[in-house]
Amino acid sequence: MVKQFQPSALQTFRLVETRPAVSVVGLGYVGAVSTACLSDLGHRVIGVDVDPLKVAAIAAGESPIHEAGLAALLGAGVAEGRISATADIARAVADTDVTFVSVGTPTAPDGGCDDRYIRAAARGIGEGLRAKRDFHVVVMRCSIPPGTTMKVMVPEIEAASGKVAGLDFGVAFNPEFLREGVAVEDFRKPPKTVIGASDERAAAIIARIYEPVDASPVITSIEVAEMVKYVDNVWHATKVTFANEIGRLCKPLEVDSHAVMDIFVKDTKLNLSPYYLKPGFAYGGSCLPKEVRAVNHIARGLGVAMPLVESLERSNAAQIALAVDMARATGARRVAVLGLAFKPGTDDLRESPILEVMAALNDEGVELVAHDPAVTADTRIESQLAYVAHAAPGLARLASRLRGMLRPSAAEAVDEADAVIVTHGHPDYRLAVTAAGKPTIDVVRLFHDRAAQPAAVAGIGW
Repeated sequence: MVKQFQPSALQTFRLVETRPAVSVVGLGYVGAVSTACLSDLGHRVIGVDVDPLKVAAIAAGESPIHEAGLAALLGAGVAEGRISATADIARAVADTDVTFVSVGTPTAPDGGCDDRYIRAAARGIGEGLRAKRDFHVVVMRCSIPPGTTMKVMVPEIEAASGKVAGLDFGVAFNPEFLREGVAVEDFRKPPKTVIGASDERAAAIIARIYEPVDASPVITSIEVAEMVKYVDNVWHATKVTFANEIGRLCKPLEVDSHAVMDIFVKDTKLNLSPYYLKPGFAYGGSCLPKEVRAVNHIARGLGVAMPLVESLERSNAAQIALAVDMARATGARRVAVLGLAFKPGTDDLRESPILEVMAALNDEGVELVAHDPAVTADTRIESQLAYVAHAAPGLARLASRLRGMLRPSAAEAVDEADAVIVTHGHPDYRLAVTAAGKPTIDVVRLFHDRAAQPAAVAGIGW
């Protein structure tokens, strides 16, 4: 689970040097920028690469890439004796306290991640660690599939060094968030600093390095840190694709797409915010489903391709189908549903995705009972049904039976059932689920602390 790093924890582990010496393996874009910027923070840095041209450039204080401000920092670092470069990875590791790994991770023939450069670097690092007595921290910075640091890099280091991760050396994953063209500025003013570490000592050492530019890094597990890097970049790709699809739709309508998006991004409460960006259940309600369909209808009429927007309905349906499959897997013949409206605090059943789940289960002979504090026998189900007559088959199939499924409390509903589906994060639902101990499909994340989640509860995306 992600936690905020506590600066006081730095007091536990003190370095011999005020600033640890650093080796940077891989002098491409990220490695060259890291070498220059770490030197600028006062660290002695040894750059390492198998390419003699990159090694020569860094050693001469010259930038191997075109990047604003980089050449000046490299030149100053070399002139002041803080930056050197070599092709000897083992020697560099032996002569430093921390090693950052920024080697290439190209696409493999099967579309996955080619890890051969990681393995080669790990073997070299292991050779450098073999004769060292001091605790050393190895920090992976490459974009890699979750699990690669501990399952690919660490075994190679341990085999080559004869040492044990977490005991003889620390391991961390520290994703970079540097934009080409403004990378130096991004290093100095990072959007966030994420440190996935194998142990507190390793975390403290890396946090100390970044303290001048970010005194409050996020400390998490190595696997979460690895995934964050992928998620960031996929999200950026999604934003680019989304904006381009809006542009394609706007042009034949003679609408200024830039004016539209300029207004769109002004909303930092919903559009550019954490809102909606948590794994959970399918979207629903009176607006989102209807308007996604409307935009797709407009695009089809204009002959405009919008694959990303077109895929939203399919992806949403897949989330609903997953909930049905999870309920089936319990083998329950009577299921309690806690939360009927498309979101808590409302009695709006229009296109509530849980109704599609209920309809599918009911069609298969599963009996249903339900509770929602806002949905009662007085709720005007028929009027809502009329509004979504062409769009909510689940509500249409359940409308005449829904009132008979309602129970006055969550506890009563759960008592009558063999399994439970929870869609709202109501405290009473958490209590009812915990007390019953029955198989529960949780699509809202009732228990944010995984350690507190009962064994019978299965999350839909966690």
